[in-house]
Formats: sequence, C-alpha cells, structure tokens
Amino acid sequence: MPIREKTLADWARAAARAADDKLGHETVVIDVGEVLSITDFFVVTSGRTPRQVRSIVEGIEEQLRILDCPKPLRVEGQDNHRWVLIDYGGFVVHVLDEESRRLYGLERLWSDCQRVDWWESEEDS
Repeated sequence: MPIREKTLADWARAAARAADDKLGHETVVIDVGEVLSITDFFVVTSGRTPRQVRSIVEGIEEQLRILDCPKPLRVEGQDNHRWVLIDYGGFVVHVLDEESRRLYGLERLWSDCQRVDWWESEEDS
C-alpha cells in the first residue's frame, strides 16, 4: 500500500491529538477554508494555567516535528501564555487559557464553519 501524503486536515488533527495528550480542554478543529483566504483550519484548545498552556504548545510543536510537519511560520503569545498562536500557514493552532477562551469566543466567531472529527486515527481519515 503506498504511503499517503499528509493533508492540512491531517496536520490539524495531529495537532488536536497532541493537545489532547497534554490534557488540552474542549479541543476543536474548525474548517475555516470556505470563509478565510489566509488558512484552512483552526485548532482551538485551552489549558487551565499558563504553565499548562505552555506544556500544550510544547507538546504540539514536538509531536508535529516528530511527524515531519513543516515548521511554523510564526509563534505569538509566548511571553505570557494566555493565548499562544502557532501559525503553520494552512492551519493555525490557538492555545488559550480558560479566561481568554471565554473572553474571545473563537468558536462563536466561527460557529457557521464545519467542525472536523480530530479523534479519528490517520488510518480512518
């Protein structure tokens, strides 16, 4: 069986699973490609404390590096770990503390966009 090249959706799901491995809360993958021209997927997750946010970010970056995902174009918000944005180009990961997540309501902003089942294994997708 030939090896299938990973898609942006595969990378976004892998990021969500990595967040879940670090106990990220209420992790969602949102397909924003139909309404945004700058990216195709948002991964949104949260941690209870800045330390947990940092741990989730490090876990995502490490897991995607192991899977040979291209490096992020930029990472923002690491100074206070309240909202860290990891921009991989075709998908963007948002790791927020719980207060920031409630305040900014990213899921509400993109509620008309389709959610992606991220817990499926790569073989299932």
